[in-house]
Amino acid sequence: MVDYNPYEMIAYTGSMVLEDNTIVFVGTGLPIIAAMHAQRTHAPKLLMIYEAGSLAPILELGLPLSVGDTRAFTKACFVKGLCGVFELTQRGVADYAFIGGAQVDKYGNVNSTMLGQDYSKQETRFPGSGGAGAMAANCEKTIIIVPLERRRFVEKVDFITSVGYGDGSPDYREKAGVMGAGPYRVITHQALFGFDETTRRMNLLEIAPGLKPDDIQNKVGFELIVPKEVETMKEPTAEDLRLLREIDLEGYFLGRKINR
Repeated sequence: MVDYNPYEMIAYTGSMVLEDNTIVFVGTGLPIIAAMHAQRTHAPKLLMIYEAGSLAPILELGLPLSVGDTRAFTKACFVKGLCGVFELTQRGVADYAFIGGAQVDKYGNVNSTMLGQDYSKQETRFPGSGGAGAMAANCEKTIIIVPLERRRFVEKVDFITSVGYGDGSPDYREKAGVMGAGPYRVITHQALFGFDETTRRMNLLEIAPGLKPDDIQNKVGFELIVPKEVETMKEPTAEDLRLLREIDLEGYFLGRKINR
C-alpha cells in the first residue's frame, strides 16, 4: 500500500471521474491537477477550459497556480478572454464544471461567498464565485470538491454561490433559467457522492478503504441516501502519486492540511 495524503486522494479521485474526449472547465488548484493527471493517464484527449480565456492548452510549462496564470495559455487553441470562454459554456461546449467551495448541501448547492444568515452582517467572508456560479449554471455536469467535514456538508447552505438542484424540486433549474443538467459528483478524501435522479438528494457512491457508511454519515450534517452496497474507492498507485507530485512539485495544493 502506498502512502498518500487527503488532497492527493481527492485529486486522484477527481481524475478518475473525468472521461476521455470531453471538455472540463477547471477551477484553480485541485481541479487542474486532477485534469492534468487524467490527461497523462486514462484521458489523453481531455481538454481544459480556463476562466481567463484559454481553451485546450498543452501545459508544457508546468502547473498554472491560478486560472489566469500565463502557463494556462501555453499552446492553447483558443485565447479570447473571460467573456469568450463563458460564451462557449452558454453554447453547451463544456461537459464538466469542476469547482470547489466552503459549503455544500444535500441538493448540491455550493457556497463560496459567506457564513451567516444575514448578508449585511456576515460572520465570515469568502472569496466569492469567481467563475464558479456561471460554470455550475451552464456546464452540463458539475463536479464539486469539498473536504469531508461536518461544518461543510450542511442541510442548507448559508448562501447559494453556485446553483445545484436548489430546493430539490424537479423543475428548479429550468425555472431558474440555468442550462446544465446540474451536480454530478462531490469528491472528498473519504467518500465519493452522487445525486439521486428522482429526489435530487446527495447519495453515497464510494467510501475509502477501511471505513463504513456510518463513518461518512457522522461527518455530514444531513441524511444521506445510502444504497445497500457501497463501492470502495480506488486508491492511487505509486505511479499515480509520482505523476501527481510531479505536477504539483512545490506542494502548493497537494501539501495542504484537512481538519480531521
